[in-house]
Amino acid sequence: MTRVLLRASAAVLLLLSSALIGWRVLGPAERLDTSPEPYPVLVVSAPGVLGRISVAPLIFNDRLRIYAAKHQLRADEPVYGRAVYTSRWSLRRWPEQLSGVVTTGTTVVSRWSDGQLVAQDGRTGKILWRASGPDAPDYAGHRTGAAAVWSPPGLRIAGGSVVVAEGHDLLGYDLGTGAQRWRIETPADCADGFTTAGGVVVCPVGAYDASSGQPVATWPAGPSTPLGCPVADSGCAGFRDAAGHGWLTASATPQRATALDRPEATVAAGVVVAAAGGAVTGYAPDGTVRWTWPGEARVLGGSSTQVLLFRPDHHLVVLDAATGDRRADVRLAFGKEDDLWEIGAYQISEHYLAIERRRLGGPDDPDSPIYYYTTDTVLLAGY
Repeated sequence: MTRVLLRASAAVLLLLSSALIGWRVLGPAERLDTSPEPYPVLVVSAPGVLGRISVAPLIFNDRLRIYAAKHQLRADEPVYGRAVYTSRWSLRRWPEQLSGVVTTGTTVVSRWSDGQLVAQDGRTGKILWRASGPDAPDYAGHRTGAAAVWSPPGLRIAGGSVVVAEGHDLLGYDLGTGAQRWRIETPADCADGFTTAGGVVVCPVGAYDASSGQPVATWPAGPSTPLGCPVADSGCAGFRDAAGHGWLTASATPQRATALDRPEATVAAGVVVAAAGGAVTGYAPDGTVRWTWPGEARVLGGSSTQVLLFRPDHHLVVLDAATGDRRADVRLAFGKEDDLWEIGAYQISEHYLAIERRRLGGPDDPDSPIYYYTTDTVLLAGY
């Protein structure tokens, strides 16, 4: 009888221990690790390829790199590092999934599958505020996390607001406090909308002031095509309306720009730029030619003063936005890599470029083992 009781007691203890371990491993949990280290100084690298990594970095103020994983947001340094390094700060939430990330100034705002918005000081990782919102899409960053950091679904920023879209609902939260400023219902789904440099949220069938949620009555008819967006379809410098007419958006009232009527034109470094006919041309908004650079190239975008081009031979060409003069010419390859890749997603910051490379002729499925060019498929370059 004693042996039976001992065995039964041991079984109960084992069961309780297993349950405790399972709860600690699988139960809801959050872990925040912040950094006491001084904020890195700005370092501008000489033009060239700096490294290759396996995950897409959200380049933060040209000082840190922020990465998305299914249940974690983290940052490392230096921004010009050739590999991924130990985290400077990190936030892990289980079992919630990271849906997307946006940044402005020194603030990082993440959206999670349970609808929580978490704002952090991007320099230290310290949490500034939290807010509850509608449930968000699950993590869709695939292997590199690019979708979460470069094109987060239903998460934008403009006019001092964090803008969240969930179906026909559009909500604006104060960037400084997390307080909900406004909530409206839109005629159509706005999850793929964009925001402008002038502080307007543009949806397929309407435009709204980002600070108040009020409709902008005189906005050109959509759906519109965003142009010159730095990252996350936020702060876009221009757009083409449903009729194909181009507009600049430095202010809340869009300004007509006939040069943007060209289907190949975009806005880079404040200049309308178009690649066609074996040349790249910079235009004034009225269509007056400012400069011409001879050669085949794709316009990637621009920093505040430079236009970035991608040549067919996989060279990055950097032009002065005011004159069209060439400032740099860099072959986008790490070491002796070949050119059997095509451009996927990418981010341009003031001094750095991060570019996700897809295997040339590969499948369309990001989960395929041969979708990306290499394991370390994200190339980092300075200019």
